[in-house]
Amino acid sequence: MTTLILVRHGRTKANADGVLAGWTPGVFLDEHGEAQALAVAARLSCISLAAVVASPLDRTQQTADVIAAAQGGAVARHTDDRLGECRYGDWTGKPLKELAKEPMWSVVQAHPSAAVFPGPEGEAMSQMQHRAVASVRDWNERLGDEAVYVAVSHGDVIKAIIADALGVHLDQFQRISVDPCSVSVIRYTKLRPFVIKTNDNGGDLSSLIPPKGKKRRARSSDAAVGGGAG
Repeated sequence: MTTLILVRHGRTKANADGVLAGWTPGVFLDEHGEAQALAVAARLSCISLAAVVASPLDRTQQTADVIAAAQGGAVARHTDDRLGECRYGDWTGKPLKELAKEPMWSVVQAHPSAAVFPGPEGEAMSQMQHRAVASVRDWNERLGDEAVYVAVSHGDVIKAIIADALGVHLDQFQRISVDPCSVSVIRYTKLRPFVIKTNDNGGDLSSLIPPKGKKRRARSSDAAVGGGAG
C-alpha cells in the first residue's frame, strides 16, 4: 500500500497578485511562501520519505528542496515533468480577474474536461490529469508497496489527482480546494485508493509512518465497514 503525500508549492508573488503563472520561468516563493515551505517540511520531518518528486518549475523545485533538506539529505530527489502545471497557453501570465471575463472561463469552471487552453502551447485539462495520474502510478510502482513519498506539484494538478483517486469525473474537480503548502494524502492499494487527507494545513503527520517489524501487518484493500477506529 503506497502512500502518496501531495504538497502544493508555497505562495508566490503571482499567487498573491492573482496572476496565472503557468509555466512562466523565474516564479519563486515569496517571503510568506518560504515560511510555508519551512513549516510543511517540519511537519514531514518525522516521516522517513522514500523520495521527494517535484514538478520542474522553480516554485515547486524550491519547495521540494526545503522538504528534502529537512530529511537530513537522506532522501532521493527527483523531477518529473508530468507533475508540471497545466499548460495554460495564451492565458499564461494574465490576471485572473481579466481571464474571468473570457468565454472559456465558464467552461473551466463547469466542464473542465472540455477545456483546452488557447494558443499553440495550450493543453487540455483532461491531458493534464492523464499525465499527472500516470506519473503517480509510475512512481508507486517504482518505489514499492511500503513506500511513503512526497510529490510537490500545483493546485490544478493535485486536484486532478485527488479527483481520480476519489473516482469522480474531472468536471467535479473544482469542488476540491488545495491551498499553498497544504498536504493531501492518498494510499494506493490493489483494489482502490484511499483518500486520507485533503488540503491539510496543520497538525501531526506521524500517523503516516508505516509500522515496523512485528507490528507490520498485511495491508488490506477492504474499507472498514462502519468507518473503523482510525
